[in-house]
Amino acid sequence: MKKIRLLAFILAIIMSVAAFASCSGSKAKPNFEVPEGGYDGSEVTIKFYHTMGSNLHDVLVIYIEEFNKLYPNIHIEEEQVGGYDDVRDQISKEITVGNQPNIAYCYPDHVALYNIAKTVVTLDNLVDSKIEVTRADGTTETLGLTDEQKADFIEGYYNEGKQFGDGLMYSMPFSKSTEVLYYNKTFFEANNLKVPTTWDELEEVCKKIKQIDPNSIPLGYDSEANWFITMCEQYGSPYTSPTGQKYLFDNETNRAFVKRFREWYRSGLITTQAIYGAYTSGLFTATGADAQKSYMSIGSSAGATHQRPAKGTDDQYPFEVGIATIPQVDASNPKVISQGPSVCIFKKDNPQEVVASWLFVKFLTTSVEFQAEFSIASGYVPVIKSVADNPIYAKFLERADGYDFVSALSAKVCLEQEKAYYTSPAFNGSSTARTQVGALLSKCLVSDDGGNVDSLIANAFRDAIDECEYHGS
Repeated sequence: MKKIRLLAFILAIIMSVAAFASCSGSKAKPNFEVPEGGYDGSEVTIKFYHTMGSNLHDVLVIYIEEFNKLYPNIHIEEEQVGGYDDVRDQISKEITVGNQPNIAYCYPDHVALYNIAKTVVTLDNLVDSKIEVTRADGTTETLGLTDEQKADFIEGYYNEGKQFGDGLMYSMPFSKSTEVLYYNKTFFEANNLKVPTTWDELEEVCKKIKQIDPNSIPLGYDSEANWFITMCEQYGSPYTSPTGQKYLFDNETNRAFVKRFREWYRSGLITTQAIYGAYTSGLFTATGADAQKSYMSIGSSAGATHQRPAKGTDDQYPFEVGIATIPQVDASNPKVISQGPSVCIFKKDNPQEVVASWLFVKFLTTSVEFQAEFSIASGYVPVIKSVADNPIYAKFLERADGYDFVSALSAKVCLEQEKAYYTSPAFNGSSTARTQVGALLSKCLVSDDGGNVDSLIANAFRDAIDECEYHGS
């Protein structure tokens, strides 16, 4: 039903806003002009949709109160709206009647969907504004971001807001995660195994693990789509484009790595979430004498506690968890995916609502204290580098280990690889591409090739391209 509603929404919006489509080849310009004087102090109510549970909501409420000490006339109405897809679906319906919120959690494909109706504010003029705004306590701040604030953002996270094909900025990073390699450190040390840094090394380690424990599946990978997209990035091979021909992933390089992964699967070296039928952390944390186990797992950095085994009857963990950057094609040029929510701001008839929304977004995304407390509570990674120097967060990182403080260990690894993050192009249809490449990888791993594996893989790629062009355009 969700897909049907979204398709209906897209068709309705395409017909209603076709007249406003930008001319081909014209230079994109920001769609919001900052009012003279910036925020004028008027009373405005800002509606903010998010997905925060109770622990994160408690942190948010504290910082809304702090924000209101500076701007008492900006009233923040925050609302938890299910999961990320629920936020997308609700806003998709509200846009059709002009009742969208002011601010919302978003992923790039959500923004691309909203942009069909041209409802998302481009942030460029706000980011670059030099206007001085006076706060309630008499102090002032620059409306836009200072050079120091811009430089403080982790570059890969910040640049996600510009991945829409026109060079403009549509979102700000809020809290982020990535993929990391979890490994059974106790097992690795006992068997003198080296943590793999490349896919070639990973293959060799998997083979050694299979010899040590023939019943094992050495590696579980949670997201087939992430794996495919990351390999495209690591190889520098085409995946998608927001302009021109959008779906570019059917190429020789990509077919070759899928074929290789098929060989690994057929040899019992790997499995994935779709094939296993659940998050592969279930294999990684299995400890029974007769249980099938994995000794490596690639999954979300925000899910570190799910990759930790339960304590035994002796109140001790059965093994120590190690965490490292995922394997690379070229370890000297690492690429790991940027995930986790950003926030976007929606157009409103009253420009003061937009400016007020920006002030709140800026407050949360540049506040070292908020980013530190929110990250500790959520398991997500701060989006600004200076959080690492915050005394509370620094103490959190100092306690990092593979036992009780595995979340801190995960965050530490994420911060250390901050130059490796990448994002994929976002456009109406990018989520379809993501779904299809994940499905084709699973299909190629498990399907009977009928004696011709190359034909199986080629057909799977062609089918995925066809599905993208049918559903995503």
